[in-house]
Formats: sequence, C-alpha cells, structure tokens
Amino acid sequence: MELQLVLVKMLFSLALLGFLSLFLHLYRVLLLNPQLLRSRLEKQRIKGPPPTFIFGNVPEMKRMQNSKSTALVASNKEKLSHDFASTIFPCFEKWRKEYGDLFTFSLGNLQILYVTNPYLAKEMTLCSSMSLGKPGYLQYEFGPLLGRGILTSNGSIWSHQRKTIAPELSMDKVKGMVNLMVESASSVVKEWQGRIQSEGGVAEIGVDEDMTRISALIISKFMFGSSFSKALDIISKLKDIQNALTMSTILKGIPGYRYIPTENNRKIWKLEKEVRSMILKIVKERVAEDKPGQDLLQMIIEGAEDGSLGGPYTAEDFILDNCKNVYFAGLETTAITALWCFILLASHPEWQDRCRAEILEISGGCLPDVDMLRKMKTTTMVIQEVLRLYPPSLLLSREVLQDIKLGEILVPKSVNIWLSVHALHRDPELWGPDACNFNPERFANGVAGACKLPQTYLAFGMGSRICAGQNFAMMELKIILALILSNFSFSLSPKYHHSPVFKIIIQPGDEVKLIVRKV
Repeated sequence: MELQLVLVKMLFSLALLGFLSLFLHLYRVLLLNPQLLRSRLEKQRIKGPPPTFIFGNVPEMKRMQNSKSTALVASNKEKLSHDFASTIFPCFEKWRKEYGDLFTFSLGNLQILYVTNPYLAKEMTLCSSMSLGKPGYLQYEFGPLLGRGILTSNGSIWSHQRKTIAPELSMDKVKGMVNLMVESASSVVKEWQGRIQSEGGVAEIGVDEDMTRISALIISKFMFGSSFSKALDIISKLKDIQNALTMSTILKGIPGYRYIPTENNRKIWKLEKEVRSMILKIVKERVAEDKPGQDLLQMIIEGAEDGSLGGPYTAEDFILDNCKNVYFAGLETTAITALWCFILLASHPEWQDRCRAEILEISGGCLPDVDMLRKMKTTTMVIQEVLRLYPPSLLLSREVLQDIKLGEILVPKSVNIWLSVHALHRDPELWGPDACNFNPERFANGVAGACKLPQTYLAFGMGSRICAGQNFAMMELKIILALILSNFSFSLSPKYHHSPVFKIIIQPGDEVKLIVRKV
C-alpha cells in the first residue's frame, strides 16, 4: 500500500512538473519573448499597435480588412487606380500614418518590423549577411506549395540549391530558350486570329487562361524537357493548393491550425500527396533512362545526389521542393505579370502604339529572336514600369537569424522584417510626383535614372536572394508582348473590374477580358 502511494505521488509530481514545464514554455513563447523583442525595439523609438494575447494584432487586422471594400471598380472608360494598398492592407496604411515609416506589430507570437523607410530598405538590399534569412513561418504557412525549396530555405541548403539552379537560368542558357518560348506563345496568336476572323473582325477574349497556358508550356519544357506533357497536370493542382492556402479562415493565427483536419486542410493534404506522386513518377522514369536529358530536372536530380545536403533533408525532399518552387515562381509570377502588362497597355493606347511601332520596326514582321528582343527598349521600359506598379511580391520578408545592425537600428534575433515594396515603389520622394501613375518614360535611362535610390526598385527581390530567374522572366514577357502587339490591338472590356487581390502574389481579382482586333 505504501509503495502504491509513493508511486502515485511520483506520478503526480511528474505530471505537475510536466504541466509547469509546458506552462513556462508557452509563457515564454507566447508572451515573454514577444514582449522582450518589442521592448528592445521600443527603446529605439520603434512603436506600433498593442497586441492581444496569443493572437497579437491579427483580430484588429481582420476587422479592418472586413470593413474595407476590396473592389476598385473601373472600366476601359475610367482611369485605373494603381494605389490599392488601402484596400488590400488597410491596417498597414493606418499604422503607417500613426507610427511612421518604421513600426512593429504582431502576428500571434511573431514580431514583425514593418519597413517603408527607403534608406533602411537600401541597407537591407546591400546587406549580404546570412543573418537575414527567409522567415521560418513561410515553410509552415506555405509548406504544401513551397516546402524547403530555394524560395524558403536558408543556410547551406539554400546555398546548395542556388548553386544547382542559378546556372541553368543564366543569360546564356536563357538565350537558348527563345525559340521554345516563341513556339509556345505562337499557339495563342493563332487561336486569337481564328477567333477574331470567326467573330467578324473583333473578339472579346479572356486572357487569363491563355497566359497561364503559355507560361505552363514554357516552364514545363524548360524544367522537364521531353517529359513536359506529363508535367502539365501538376499545374492545376498547384494552383488549387495556392487558392486553398490563401483561403480566409477564423483559425488563422492559432498556433498549429495547419494540423487541424478541417475540410480545407484535408483538401490541401490530398492535393499535396497527388503532386508529390506525380513529380516522383516523372523523376523515377528519368532516373531509369539510359541517356537522361540536360534540362533543369536533371540538374536538380544531380544536385540532390551529390551528398551536400546532410541532416534530415532528404534527396527526395530536395527534388520535390525545388520542382514546386521553380514551377510556382516561373509560371505564376510571369503569367500574372503578363496580365498586368495587357491591362496597363489597354488603358494607355499611346504606349501600346509606341511598343507596337518599335516591335514592327525591329522585327520586320518576322518572329522575334535574341538580337531583336535586346533592341526592344520601349517594351523593356513598359515591363519595368508594370513591375514597379504591380510587383509579384508586395512585401519582402526576412527573419533576423542573429542580431544585426541595419543603419542606426539594431534588429534583435527572431524579429521578422517586412519590407513594403508597394510603398517604396510609390514613394514620390524616390520616383517623383507622378509615382502612382503609369509612366514607362521614367525608365528611359534604366533603373538608375528612374529612381533616387535604385536599390529600392525591388521587382525581383533584393540582395543575395534576388530572383535567379529574372532574365528568364524578362525574356518570356518580351516575347509574349512582341507576338501579341505585332498581331493585335486591344482595349479593356467594359466587363473588366479593376480589383487587385493578394494571394501570395498580387493578381487581378477579376477575369481580364480584352476587346481584340487584328492589326
């Protein structure tokens, strides 16, 4: 009896100790650590809205978002508004007015330093320290879509991924892709010509699916080579994952909500499993080939097998994550940017005419090649201006992995920095009084001539993490515009409503419909 009593007391003591340990851990993670970080920032006169327990400022953000209309309605007869931050991120605009161009807020227990100060942005852009890494929450929030690929990883894993992928996206390699890009985009030109002819010389065309199809063909051929047709089915599933991940839910902000078996989470898990199976099947077939191709997939497979990974990150994970990363970055961002180009050129026919005249003069009615594309200065200016107003990433996020000095600010370890690309790209002190207007002429002398601080033009990211595929994206966009503009003129359909939305990247909230005529 005494022995049983002793055992009960021991079990009770262990349970109590475990409970106290858990309580202290939660207290430290949810309350103490965020307070300490805020205190260190407040001592440097960096303030922000007071957070609530556990949820931080998430409830206030959701209230403001729900009370703000996200529709910026315009037609082809109205001027489009390019300053949409107050509808997409009303909380940031409000706090910026209250606390200045540098403030702090909380997402649950994450402490965010929000930056719109151009000089601090310049410091971040020039910083090459590995102490500024990609935030850990990206792998948690967007793990099913991005995993630990080149877009989200840090340290030696990221360095190895960059060394594997970046050489395949060099300008010399991209030049060899021009014919493939032209071939992929030409199929849409033929379809539009047929529609216009069958509809009496003018057609209303929804271009979203066409741009996705062009980008899907290009990135699939680039990555999977002769196996590209087997990979096209992956695209719709990745898109479904993206939409599911960005779906609003009252559970967002609760630690561990991604593991709750909600209907939406079960859908994500199912899609993730299917994508994994499809990619690995292609990889298995490739490994079995006697003479495998020299496409990006082959480079990723070889990069996974060279023994540089180490730790729990397997070769299979390396292949899966980077295939998904390249697919997402190479397809989604380029297709969406092409849509913004059409919207802005349709709204500014004078620039559409200028681009067309340049393209026809350079190409002489022939299909574009590398030399022609290099000479298309006006088209380049238009793309640069579109990327200024509608960059794929409105926010560039970094996690401070070790205490770091940026300008006069000492940013503590574990703070996440959000750099507002939207605010910097519309700062009249940097771009002039017409900063919110579409004016490609500002890029006549390149980025250095367009902006007071060229380092704050962040269309392709910043620092050592700048987009490895920027040459690829620019070449693809030039080819799409060259082929479409040399064959068609277009205006916005009255059915189009200008309502930018944020779904990991900024994209049109409404289908992009154009009234298209043959030139």
